Amino acid sequence: MIQSMKRWTVERPDMQIVEALTKDVGISTVQAKILAARGITDPIEAKNFLYMTESAMHDPFLFHDMDKAVKLIKQAIAADKKIVVYGDYDADGVTSVTVLTTALERLGADVSFAIPDRFEHGYGPNKDLFQELYAQGASLIITVDNGIAGNDEIAFAKTLGMQVIVTDHHEIGEVLPAADAIIHPRHPEGNYPFGELAGVGVAFKLASALLEGPPQDLIEVVAIGTVADLVPLQGENRYFVKEGIRRMRISKRPAIQALTKISGTDQRTLDEESIGFMIGPRLNAAGRLGDASPAVHLLKSETMEQALALASELDELNKERQALVSAIHQETEDIIATTYGTDIPLVFVIAAEGWNAGVIGIVASRITDKYHRPTIVLSIDEEKGIAKGSARSIPGFDLFAELSKCAQLLPHFGGHQMAAGMSLEVSNIDLLRQQLNTQAEEVLTDDMLSPELLIDVPLTIDEIDVEVLESLELLRPFGISFEKPNYLLEDLSVKSFRKIGAAKNHLKLELADGELSLDAIGFGIGHIADELTPAITLSVAGDLQVNEWNGLKKPQLMIGDIRSDEWQLFDLRGVREPSRWLPSIPVEHTSFVAFHERTVTQFQSSLKGIAIDIYGRRPVTEVKNLVLLDIPEDEKDLQQLVLAAAPDRIYAHFHAPESVYFDGLPSREQFGWYYSFLKKREIFDLSKNGELLTKHKGWKKDSVIFMSKVFSELGFVKIEDGFVSIVETTGKRDLSEAPSYQARARQMELEKNLLYTPHLELKSWFDAVLKGTVDREEHQWI
Repeated sequence: MIQSMKRWTVERPDMQIVEALTKDVGISTVQAKILAARGITDPIEAKNFLYMTESAMHDPFLFHDMDKAVKLIKQAIAADKKIVVYGDYDADGVTSVTVLTTALERLGADVSFAIPDRFEHGYGPNKDLFQELYAQGASLIITVDNGIAGNDEIAFAKTLGMQVIVTDHHEIGEVLPAADAIIHPRHPEGNYPFGELAGVGVAFKLASALLEGPPQDLIEVVAIGTVADLVPLQGENRYFVKEGIRRMRISKRPAIQALTKISGTDQRTLDEESIGFMIGPRLNAAGRLGDASPAVHLLKSETMEQALALASELDELNKERQALVSAIHQETEDIIATTYGTDIPLVFVIAAEGWNAGVIGIVASRITDKYHRPTIVLSIDEEKGIAKGSARSIPGFDLFAELSKCAQLLPHFGGHQMAAGMSLEVSNIDLLRQQLNTQAEEVLTDDMLSPELLIDVPLTIDEIDVEVLESLELLRPFGISFEKPNYLLEDLSVKSFRKIGAAKNHLKLELADGELSLDAIGFGIGHIADELTPAITLSVAGDLQVNEWNGLKKPQLMIGDIRSDEWQLFDLRGVREPSRWLPSIPVEHTSFVAFHERTVTQFQSSLKGIAIDIYGRRPVTEVKNLVLLDIPEDEKDLQQLVLAAAPDRIYAHFHAPESVYFDGLPSREQFGWYYSFLKKREIFDLSKNGELLTKHKGWKKDSVIFMSKVFSELGFVKIEDGFVSIVETTGKRDLSEAPSYQARARQMELEKNLLYTPHLELKSWFDAVLKGTVDREEHQWI
C-alpha cells in the first residue's frame, strides 16, 4: 500500500453531458470532461466560453458613478488641472496605474502617478502622501486598486480642496468613503453585470469610458494584473486574459519583450503560468522591497534600451526578494521547530523583529502550504511597538471573518477569506495567537486539517494523445474558478520504475493499461521508487503535458500524487546482510517476526536494538508492516500469522541456514540399495563409516544418516551408539509413513513455495492466504 500525500476527493463528470458536449461542440472527451467538471454543461454556453469575443466586455457606463467620474475627469483635463493616479505597489496596482495614466495621456491630461511606499506609507490612501501631492499642485486624485477602505484619508484630501475618484475592487465596508465618485464593480447602489474584476480591470473600464471605446493595445497589460491578482478567470476577466495573452505573444511592446527575455521565457508560448510565475513576480519585486515606480516606468517604456535596463533592475530586485524569502522562511521554520516541535497549533502566528514586511506574505504562503494551517507572519518594529503582517489560510477558515472577531486587537486589517494584511501592537500578538487558536477549535475539523486534492477529470490512457493535449490550449487560461485540471488515471500496472536525476530524487514510471502505456515523471518523489514492487497497481493524479525530445512528441504525466490500495510484498530473499535491507524498512508500525530462537540469536545485534517477536509467544495483532525473518516448520503457522497481522506490507527475508530443497529426498533406488547393503552387513558402524559410504556412492553428505533414521522409524533397523543393525520383520511399510520422511517432504515443499518461487508467485500465495482461499493441505488455490 502506498499512502497518498493528500486526501483525495474524486468527482466524476456526468458522462451523458460529456458525450453531448463532445458531439455538439466537436471537442475531445478530455476537453468535454474539463468543461463538465467546471459546470459548463450546455453546448451553446460551452461554445461561447471557448470562443470568446469582444462582446464579452460590458458597457463601462453600467458602473455606478461612471458618468460622474468621466465628467469630472474631462472637466479637469479641460481646465488643465493636475491629475494624480494613486496606485498600489503590487502587480495589479502598477498595471492599473499604467492603464489609466496611458489613457489620460492620450486625452492630453496633465497626469502623473503616485504609489505609496509599503514601509513608509503602508497600503492604500495615506494622509502624509496626500498632503505632499496637494503641495505639488494636485487637484484631482484617482485611486486605482485601492481607496474603498480609505474613509478618513479621503475625507482629509477633501478638506484640502482636492477632488477624489475611487476605483477599486476590494471588499466594501459598511460606510463608503466620501469621494466625488466611486467606481466599484460591486457598488451597493450599482448593478454592474460582473463583480469580480481586478483593480486593473476596473481601471481599464474607466479608460474605456474616457476613450469612448476599449483601448485594445492595453489589454495585454490588463492580462498581467488580472492573472497576478488571482481573481476568478470568468466573464470579462477571462476575456482580458485570453485576448491579452494572444496579443502578448506577438506584442511589440518593449516591456513585454524585455520581461520575457530577462526571465528566459519564450514570448511565442506565453501563457497564464508564465505571467503568474515569471512576469508577475518581477513586477511585484520593486514594491516588495521599496519604490514600485520602476515597474510602471518599465510597462510604459517606449524603447527596448530603456525597457531592458528597467527589466534587469527588476530582475535583480526579484533575486534579492527570493533571497530574503528564503532567509525569513528558514527563520520561521526554526521558530516552529523550537516552539512547537511536532505538536503544531491550529493557527500559526509567528513574529520576529526586522523581517521585511514586503515578503512575509510569501513566507506565510509557504508555511501554510507545508503545514496546511492558517498562518500569520508578523514583522515587529520594536521602536514603534507595532507589528505588521500578512496572513494566508486554508479552506474552511475564513480569514477576514475570523480576524473581524479580533477587531479589538487589530486597528488595521483587511483582506478576504484566504489572505489578509494587518497591523497591531506588539503587546497584543500573544492575545491574537490565543484568540485565533480558540476560534479555530470551533471552526476547523480533522478533514479540514488534512490537505485535500480535488480531482475532477478521471481519464483512461486511450483518451490521451499528443493532438488531444495540444487541443487543450483552447480551454486556457486556467486559474481561479476555472482551475487547471487534476487528471486521474486509475488502476494502472507499472511496467517499469526507476530513480532519475543527479541526486536520484525524481521518479520515472511507465504505466500501462493492457497494451497501452504512458510515461510519468514525479519530481522530488524519487523515494517512492523504494516503495514500489513488481506488478503493483497504481492510481496517479497530476498534469498532462506533451514531452518533445529529438523531434518526437509523446504524452507525459507530471505526477502530483500517487497511491496504491493493494498490499505489497518486498522480496528480501537472498539479501544476507541486514545492513543492505534494514534501512528500507520503516521502523514505526512494524513487527519483526521469527519462527526460531536461533534466528533471534543471529539477527538481534545487527537489527540495532529492534525487538524481534517469536511466533507463538504472544497474540498476533494487526500491523502495517510485517517482516518475516525466517520460515516456519509448518506452513499453517505462517498462514495464521499473516491472517492475524493483516499487513499492508510484507517484507520476506526468509533466512534458511539449513535449506534442504536442493538436497532433495533420496530416491527409492537409493533406499533399496542401502537396505540391501545393511542386510548383507547385518550391522554397520554409521558414525565411523557413514561418510566413506556417501563418498563411495556419490550421495549427499547426510543421505545415509537420513535413510537410517527413516528405516529406524519404520522399524526396519535399530540404531544404538552409532551402529545400525537390521531388525527382522515380515511387514511392508511405505517410506512416506516415516515422520522424518514426511517432515523432509514438507520442508522441501515449504522451501519451494517460500524461498524459490518467483516474486509474483509468492505474492499470489500470500494473496490467497489473505483472501482465505488457500487449500492448506494441497497448497493450491481455489
